[in-house]
Amino acid sequence: MASLRNALTFIRFSHTVFALPFALGSMLVAARGLPGWRIFGLILAAMVTARTAAMAFNRVADWEMDQRNPRTAGRHKLMSRAGATALVVGSAAAFVGVSWLINPLCFALSPVALLIIFFYSLTKRFTHYTQLFLGLALAVAPVGAWLAVRGSFDWAPLVLAAGVLLWVAGFDLIYATMDYDFDRGAGVRSMVVRFGIPQSLRLAVALHTAMFLLLIAFGWVAGLGAWYYGSLALVLIALIYEHRSAAKLDLGAINDAFFKSNAFVGIVFVAGVWASVGLG
Repeated sequence: MASLRNALTFIRFSHTVFALPFALGSMLVAARGLPGWRIFGLILAAMVTARTAAMAFNRVADWEMDQRNPRTAGRHKLMSRAGATALVVGSAAAFVGVSWLINPLCFALSPVALLIIFFYSLTKRFTHYTQLFLGLALAVAPVGAWLAVRGSFDWAPLVLAAGVLLWVAGFDLIYATMDYDFDRGAGVRSMVVRFGIPQSLRLAVALHTAMFLLLIAFGWVAGLGAWYYGSLALVLIALIYEHRSAAKLDLGAINDAFFKSNAFVGIVFVAGVWASVGLG
């Protein structure tokens, strides 16, 4: 039991709440409600296995770097490097297997999805725009959920994916301010190192403003109604709270705002989609 608890902490399993609601929202729109329980379960399994593989790969790729960073120095004590590598391989294989059970297109694209979500962990070594690659990694989720239901591409999941990309890039800019001194000293590349903390916080506001506009566009493209647009008012309040907390430049405030605000955004989003699709 302790090993399972350590593994879940190691991959920050609780942060699954960030990407999962947008996958579920895309799924609900694609199916115009809940799809069959089989597809619903497979989408959940794909999300969990893909994210587990991505996070475990990130831990393996950054093993030595994390040990030098005071904020992350305890991570390697939760799981051995060999165990983390096995978790990468096992969860990636499980994701491919789940994709095979969904439909041929998802199975064919599963290696591409893995490549995208793994690639993020390497970007901090050669580009300052690593936050955008993290956003791209999570933006795969709504597209994958749509393909699981429909088996074909459409504009709605692509618009939502663009919104997710900007949302994640924005909140990771805020989160990365906590590592600014370490990253700059260790030669780790990020947008915060490139632009500095004040400008990065302003950029995060711009990214979240664009993300909010894309959520409005998603509602229009997906044919959603008043329940959805009403939920966006709560999303806007959560984003404002997050940025006001970040402006304090306090570690505790940023941590608190990071999890609570972003989890709230995802939950309110999927609730608004569900109500709009189910109630009209």
